[in-house]
Amino acid sequence: MATSVDSTTRLFADAREVDLARDVLGTLTGPAGYLSVGRDDVAPHPVPPEVGRLIQQVLEAIASGSTITVSAVPSEVTTSTAAAMLGISRPTLMKMVKDGTLPAHKVGTHTRLRTGDVHAALRARRERERAAFAALLKLEGDDDE
Repeated sequence: MATSVDSTTRLFADAREVDLARDVLGTLTGPAGYLSVGRDDVAPHPVPPEVGRLIQQVLEAIASGSTITVSAVPSEVTTSTAAAMLGISRPTLMKMVKDGTLPAHKVGTHTRLRTGDVHAALRARRERERAAFAALLKLEGDDDE
């Protein structure tokens, strides 16, 4: 059965929320920082460190003005889903698998990819794009002199 990446939530923060995120991050900074949740009728309960780190990453992204997309994705995805996550065609993805650029494994006759590997490939591509853009800007700046 194919796995899709439909359960995505996009959050948009206004200037006030960005400032609030920065304030919370200032409180969390340091080795003793922690989060807790509670209600008026229930004592505060500490948030597990793993969840706290996830929330902290979201707050850091909000505070820096970054775009945030939160998705629940399974640990393994199909080639079609991986291609959609990377914004490439499935044949291009299969070329990457064949040449070893992107690790994959077989489940019966079907090729599956670890979600972490797909995300790592996406981060690497974005970093290459940023570096190329920075080089282009540097070239453009050199032409002005």
